[in-house]
Amino acid sequence: MRAWRSDELSEVIIVEPDVFGDQRGYFLETYQRLRYQDSGIDVTFVQDNLSFSRRGVLRGLHYQLPHEQAKLVHVIKGEIFDVVVDIRRGSPRFGKWVSVVLSEENKRQIFVPAGFAHGFCVLSETAYVLYKCSDFYSPESEGGVLWSDPQLNIEWPIADPLLSDKDAAYPHLKDIPFERLPLLPKTAQGDLG
Repeated sequence: MRAWRSDELSEVIIVEPDVFGDQRGYFLETYQRLRYQDSGIDVTFVQDNLSFSRRGVLRGLHYQLPHEQAKLVHVIKGEIFDVVVDIRRGSPRFGKWVSVVLSEENKRQIFVPAGFAHGFCVLSETAYVLYKCSDFYSPESEGGVLWSDPQLNIEWPIADPLLSDKDAAYPHLKDIPFERLPLLPKTAQGDLG
């Protein structure tokens, strides 16, 4: 397994698992606590989610507060353009984003830390996206940022995505009350100083 931190947002980790293949197919570990912990992913996951979407669907940008969720995301079929945005109050990288293409071919994963917004759009005909979460889904904690927020200026590979009504109605980041955004942890503030 190879793991590296994003240059833009060092808390975001991209994982490339070891794949063992032969004429029968392949095998890989999608998660192994000790190895992932050694790579900087030191959270306890409590829920797994599976999402199925068609080409052109965009989901996001989602977060929860309270009940913040770290996520470990990978694609088991298809291909997506995955985006993570730092929306933590007090972060010097507030509003910065990173993207990665995740696919059944490259088998990469992305670790989305708690306090970051997450979204993706589907590049293939269909996509199955599986992700682990560090806290349970909490409808009353749901939050979101509009995918096309000009302040973020995310370079999405699609111009006219298929959105849920909820995702289409999310506000711009600047319009979200400060108390409705995650707070940069004090330990992280010390690390940045």
